[in-house]
Amino acid sequence: MFTNYFIKKKIQALVSDAGGRPHRSLSLDEARSLLVLYNIEDHEDVMPTGTAPCKTACPAHVPVQGYLKLAAQGRYTDALELIKKENPFPAVCGRICNKRCEAECTRGSVDEAVAIDEVKRFIADHDLHEATRYVPKLLNQIGRPYTEKIAVIGAGPAGMSCAYYLANKGYPVTVFDRNPVPGGMLTLGIPSFRLEKDVLNAEIDILREMGVEFQCGVEVGRDITIEQLRAQGYKGFYVAIGAQKSAKLRIPGEELEGVYGGVDFLRAVNLGHETHIGKRCAVIGGGNVAMDVCRSAVRLGADETYVLYRRSEAELPADPEEVKEAMEEGVQFRFLTAPVEILGENDKVTGIRAERMALGEPDEKGRRKPVGTGEFETLAVDSVIGAIGQTVDWGTLDVGALTTTKKGTAEADALTYQTAQPDIFVGGDCYTGPKFAIDAIAAGKEAAISLHRYVHPGQTLTAGRDRRVYKALDKEHVLIETADFDKDHRQMPGYNAAKAKTFSDARVTFTEEQVRRECARCLGCGATKVDSYLCIGCGLCTTKCKFDAIHLKKVRDWHAGSYETMPIKVAEGVVKRAGSIVKKAVSK
Repeated sequence: MFTNYFIKKKIQALVSDAGGRPHRSLSLDEARSLLVLYNIEDHEDVMPTGTAPCKTACPAHVPVQGYLKLAAQGRYTDALELIKKENPFPAVCGRICNKRCEAECTRGSVDEAVAIDEVKRFIADHDLHEATRYVPKLLNQIGRPYTEKIAVIGAGPAGMSCAYYLANKGYPVTVFDRNPVPGGMLTLGIPSFRLEKDVLNAEIDILREMGVEFQCGVEVGRDITIEQLRAQGYKGFYVAIGAQKSAKLRIPGEELEGVYGGVDFLRAVNLGHETHIGKRCAVIGGGNVAMDVCRSAVRLGADETYVLYRRSEAELPADPEEVKEAMEEGVQFRFLTAPVEILGENDKVTGIRAERMALGEPDEKGRRKPVGTGEFETLAVDSVIGAIGQTVDWGTLDVGALTTTKKGTAEADALTYQTAQPDIFVGGDCYTGPKFAIDAIAAGKEAAISLHRYVHPGQTLTAGRDRRVYKALDKEHVLIETADFDKDHRQMPGYNAAKAKTFSDARVTFTEEQVRRECARCLGCGATKVDSYLCIGCGLCTTKCKFDAIHLKKVRDWHAGSYETMPIKVAEGVVKRAGSIVKKAVSK
């Protein structure tokens, strides 16, 4: 059961007397309890020297330096393979990711961060245009598909990520979604000018090639129950239904015709449903959803589009690039403005009344709390779209013993995502509340690991599990020689002006030359640690590493110590090797 040498030694020491003699053997349950008690059941990726900040900051911990190196060599398929070990949707994330990797990039301390997201987009798009696309090979220990069926409820980024990694291991996976098309918020919540649907669908097609079955337009709980799925042979369930319900504004007039929830509005636009926003539109909120909404309103023909945000521009949570693009498209921002009433005539919106705000003392999150000034203004508008948050809509889903928090999110184990209903696991926005696609993708992979363990009786969900805990390299004390340092500026993507203010993506993917130059800007600051008890410095790994990530460097001369000073594990190998050499010499 416990194959790790050091774990064995640790357990042995815990149940031994002062002379090292074991008191007794351990039962399986006792051994597991000790693993939990002494926190050695999980592997943590913590190095004293630290890991590259880009990889550390990414929720999926994608090895950024690795795929930049491969891309620089023109090995785009290898780079894609490396990315997809942690993120199955690089073409999507190359367009909509919030780029936490770039925010922590060490190069940013010198001049500008590496354009990591743009390089990722190029790598993914290169595959999209290939005659034969990359499909991962079956990856499991038995060499054939498993028979245990698994159901994923929700075809958003978390659900599809979980399905991808389960299918990669050979499981028959069915994804159920109540919407008419898969993709969740990627399809229904993000406008096409940020994520064109043919790109998303191309990523989803890979899942179908891997054997994932999608059943859309099927609401679990109404059209089919979890109990019925159990009867059909499904052994585990992953619930990832997202947070697809718009939060209420909770002000008078919200029931008037012309008032929309932000998520509801975007869903209608993405599905091609007719919307009536008129020529003047007010958007309430300051997040990315609000930016998607106001820019969509511009494209739907609104002559005047306002964004009302109750704090100042400095506190605006939306992506600065999106804010800049919205301003360039003519969106008018009204900061320190809070709506208090939606006005109407004949049950239709005619305007919105708002109060001027001022920033008071910081709240529990450290942000200065907006307080009313008693000054009001009225804007004449034809529609109001509230984009102030999202909530989970559990609908008719029969989740059994699964419980929820006061905010309506599911309660589950923070490491395994297992709920009080043992065969049901959760993840994504329905567990964390609204977050980003990359967070949901990372959660989906972890759930796949848990489900893989769960459906095989006798397995533990935690023992030996990689907790993906990283410590970033200390950038403040990195010595960078700047005298002869290359000063190549960050490459910028092109812009197709003909697609401005349309629902097509106007951003142009990097060229190969841009990719080569941008990858060269990476400082390669990722740190590694070699187990000196196992490595003998032969260098064979450098010839076998598919991603050219390992290099051998002479640091100092070293001479072997005596057998008495060697660790037992090393000494055993040395003795065996010496005996083998002597035996061959004698036989000759």
